[in-house]
Amino acid sequence: MRYRKLGTTGLDVSPVAIGAMTYGEPDRGHPVWSKGEEEARPLIQHALEAGINFFDTANMYSNGSSEEILGRALHDFADRDDVVIATKLRHPMRPGPNGKGLSRKAILTEVDHSLQRLGTDYIDLYQIHRNDHSTPLEETLEALHDVVKAGKVRYLGASSMFAWEFAKALNLQKQHGWARFVTMQDHYNLLAREEEREMIPLCLDEGVGTIIWSPLARGRLARAGDDARSTARSQSDGDYADLLYTPDQERSNRAIIDAVGAVAAARGVSRATIALAWLHRQPVVTAPLVGANSIAQIDEAVASLDVELTDDEVRSLLAPYTPRYDFQGVSDEATMEAIRARVPGMTLA
Repeated sequence: MRYRKLGTTGLDVSPVAIGAMTYGEPDRGHPVWSKGEEEARPLIQHALEAGINFFDTANMYSNGSSEEILGRALHDFADRDDVVIATKLRHPMRPGPNGKGLSRKAILTEVDHSLQRLGTDYIDLYQIHRNDHSTPLEETLEALHDVVKAGKVRYLGASSMFAWEFAKALNLQKQHGWARFVTMQDHYNLLAREEEREMIPLCLDEGVGTIIWSPLARGRLARAGDDARSTARSQSDGDYADLLYTPDQERSNRAIIDAVGAVAAARGVSRATIALAWLHRQPVVTAPLVGANSIAQIDEAVASLDVELTDDEVRSLLAPYTPRYDFQGVSDEATMEAIRARVPGMTLA
């Protein structure tokens, strides 16, 4: 395994990260596709044996069960100081006031809950799981700075938002001398390249590393034709899947999926390996998050590190892309309503 620095930090991480949303007791979150502890532990152990040291979860995944399963497995199979644990907060963890969001109260509460579930004294990368527009940004950033200074967190990260929002946050952190966001967890793959407009150039300019969620477009890039929508995840996502990959882009999506298949067939590797290899070419990408539910999927992800695509292969993968509207930074109903009014006929969850 060839490790790389996390953004401009001195932290070494594997260029493939395990996305632990896949792991969680089914009765606590996603009964259709999540793996309980008995199934998850061998996968986490195999990832470690393959040299992967980077694991990402969130407090909301299976209502905390993902953190619990990941924490116990890493305790049993690895030295804590050899692995990098990333988790997130923002979404609801309990009903009632202060059960969600990025207020000072929520941050100081949830970091302790995550530490307890993970069974560790510190979190390597603590990320805001989208923005919280109901809380002043300064309050959020100062509270995050405080958990770093308290030794509970080593580094800070953000996730999908508008580029101007991220630029504002980075500027405030610099202005006040607060701990800085060193990563952006972003939605980026061959079917979703809108972040190349603003967010990716911003991250390159600021030295922020990106961690990619849904690098295989919910499995669509790993399967052929109509099979691309046959995963349990894509079938259970409902309207949310169409929010990410809208019906009016289906022709270009299919052309891209076919191009991935052609390159994969010519090289004798899997489609997933090719789609991930393309991401590894992007200098801003630190690691894609692979929500592996089998040993084979972990091996495909690791194999992608040894595939160097030619310029002609890359051109064939990029040529069919059609620009689309990007809604991934949207997190409040008022903005969603504005988008509905601006984009006639668009169905948004």
